[in-house]
This record gives sequence, structure tokens and C-alpha cells, in this order.
Amino acid sequence: MTERPYVLLSCAMSIDGYIDDASAERLLLSNAEDLDRVDAVRAGCDAIMVGAGTVRRDDPRLLVRSERRRAERVARGLPPSPLKVTVTGSGDLDPTARFFAMGDGAKLVYCPTTALEKTRERLGDVATVVDAGEPVDPEAVLADLADRGVRRLMVEGGGTVHCQFLTAGLADELHLVVAPFFVGDCRAPRFVRDGRFPWHPGRRARVLEVRQIDDVVLTRYALSDRCPSP
Repeated sequence: MTERPYVLLSCAMSIDGYIDDASAERLLLSNAEDLDRVDAVRAGCDAIMVGAGTVRRDDPRLLVRSERRRAERVARGLPPSPLKVTVTGSGDLDPTARFFAMGDGAKLVYCPTTALEKTRERLGDVATVVDAGEPVDPEAVLADLADRGVRRLMVEGGGTVHCQFLTAGLADELHLVVAPFFVGDCRAPRFVRDGRFPWHPGRRARVLEVRQIDDVVLTRYALSDRCPSP
């Protein structure tokens, strides 16, 4: 059986744990220096995953931005940017979104069995649509990615996807960036929702690194024995 991909979760949040505000505009939580760090992490991965809500709300490109890093990937026989992956419960995604329209690499969409036909009709021309069970099973998603050669997966959100991987105990490493302000609005999305997490007062996550990056703070946590020591 192929070993599941190494799963690295990446998130930026406010001091009070929100990953966005309740407005229609995207809330910028990071800064230029940290975004460059994230770009370097992306360049070292085989695939990048976001949830369908993030595709709809943020319209991300999910590409490696640095020309040097893109060239280094190509020199190693890799595509310029990692494989793009999303998970949807309904298939209600815009095929013209930047997730699908930008970048020459492959795109994968995982959906539940009941939404498979609808999702393929809507997105089959711009992505490979995969049946991931009913409901979507994160372990099945990882198994399929492993079969496609993905060894390192970066999960960039949003909160629902992060919560699914964390509560299932399928995360190996977490990069958590805290911005120096509060959102203070319960209508806004949080880093994770309620759930039963494997890390609790009796089983603490291991801190790998704490680093100030301009005006934000990065904390790296080891969430499994697969995570190497610094």
C-alpha cells in the first residue's frame, strides 16, 4: 500500500483566531515577507489543496510566484507549480475561476458520489473530477493523491478542510501565522470549527519553531512522528 502524502497545513489568522472578516473583500492577514515564505513552501510541495469555499471566496491562483523557484522546479523535471486540488460537497464551482483558468498544470476536484455527475458536467472540461465517497473521505482523497505520485501535500484552507484533516489525525505539520490585530466578529470564519482533535491538554503538539516575520509571527507545530525535528 502506498504511503499517504506528508500533509502540511498552512494558515494565517488574526489574534482572535479568524481567517477572514465578514465583508466581501478579502482580509489581508500576512505580509510580503511571509507571502514569499509561503511561496517557497509551495514550491517544495507536489500538490496544493483548498476547499471549495476558498475557491469561491478568494478566487486564488495557487501558483508558485517566484520565477526562480518555478525554473528550479522545471529543472528538476517538475511542472512550474504544484498540482492544484480542491474538495467540494456540491460541485457548485465556477469553471472560469482562477483556480481552473490560470496555470498549465493539472487540477483535481474531489466530490461526494451523489454530486459526481453534476460536478463532471460542470467542471469536467477544466479539471479531473474524482469520486471521494459519501461523504467525502479525507483518507480516500490522500490515497488517490498518493496513487497519482503526490508525496507532499500543502493544505491552505479554509477552516472546514483544515478541521477535517486535523480531526481525522491526518496532518503531519502546521504552519500557523498570527497577524497583529483582532477581527472581533462572530460572523467571520475561524481557523477551525468545533471538533474532537487528537491534540489536547493531555497530548500537546510539539513546537518546531517560532519566528517573527516583520509584523506577523509564525509558529510551526509537529503533529505526527513523520514531522522531522528542526
